[in-house]
Amino acid sequence: MRVVSLLVCLLWLSKAYAQMPLYTEKDGQLRLTTAGALHFAALPLKCMQHAFPYKTGIVFSDSSLLQAPQAYHPAFYGCYDWHSSVHGHWMLVRLLKMYPDLPNAGEIRRKLSENLSQDNIRREMLIFRNKENKGFERIYGWSWLMQLQTELLTWDDPLARQLRSNIAPLARLFSTSWRDFLKKIVYPIRVGEHTNLAFGLRLAWDYGVVTRDTALQSSIREAALRFYANDRNCPASWEPGGYDFLSPCLEEADLMWRILPADDYKTWVKNFLPGLFAKEITLFSLAEVKDRTDGKLVHLDGLNLSRAWCLYGIARHCGEAGNNIRELANRHLHAALPHVASGDYAGEHWLATFAVYALTVEY
Repeated sequence: MRVVSLLVCLLWLSKAYAQMPLYTEKDGQLRLTTAGALHFAALPLKCMQHAFPYKTGIVFSDSSLLQAPQAYHPAFYGCYDWHSSVHGHWMLVRLLKMYPDLPNAGEIRRKLSENLSQDNIRREMLIFRNKENKGFERIYGWSWLMQLQTELLTWDDPLARQLRSNIAPLARLFSTSWRDFLKKIVYPIRVGEHTNLAFGLRLAWDYGVVTRDTALQSSIREAALRFYANDRNCPASWEPGGYDFLSPCLEEADLMWRILPADDYKTWVKNFLPGLFAKEITLFSLAEVKDRTDGKLVHLDGLNLSRAWCLYGIARHCGEAGNNIRELANRHLHAALPHVASGDYAGEHWLATFAVYALTVEY
């Protein structure tokens, strides 16, 4: 009888939340609501233990890896690919931190505990210690794993303490891998997909700050200044590319306020993106998606979301000019948010993360 009563209560709560807005405007910026948290949490919950379809991306060094991906990705085997699974876990941790009384909080905690066990993370690390796969998920997956760890480290909760202990060895491995990589890379990677260097550096930087990993911070700062400090007039009119889910210009601008002193940043960003400071901003028209069942074309929904979080960050560091920039961010969010739950796995397995990040990120 108690179980039936609980199920009835949860159903009632879910219906009640369904009548509420998913986001609201506060201080000129769109922010997530409890109803939105419940809505978006349903998407990674649906896919995080859904093994197929799956795109593994590893190099098969011998026949020992010719097995189901869950055998070598026991933690992150759902949500179509490794990085989407990782940032789906991040999203659920972020939502639990912000909304601990969500009706599905128990299910979230259970699934996080099952997937992020010490043994599962230990087995995940074997791939990255394999000679042919040491660069697997560089740059995007590395950085989202570090962002997951950052979220756990800033959450005062018994579950968080256990999970961050489990994940710590893999996060430290990626810190070392980042530093080794940045010693060798000669040119920046200015693309709109997974290997965008500025986006990866930004997430890794946040991890370095929280963990006081000064070696990582120094490595990132040196690389950012080497690659980006002298950039001027980013060719924003070339954006977007047909498969973009990140903006090369905006990701760089969102990284650099972390790296440069405040006054230097204001000068740098005006030289880098002068069009953002026009009375009417004509840069970055909304990206259009014509087929949300196409896994590549639906990237552009993600682009509208990621542009928004970059624009919010840039706006916070541009004084009065930030009002127009923030409004441009809001337009991107309004355009993208209705399509996060499109009903097609091509977008649903990952877009909720981008929506939650854009609606909850702090600067």
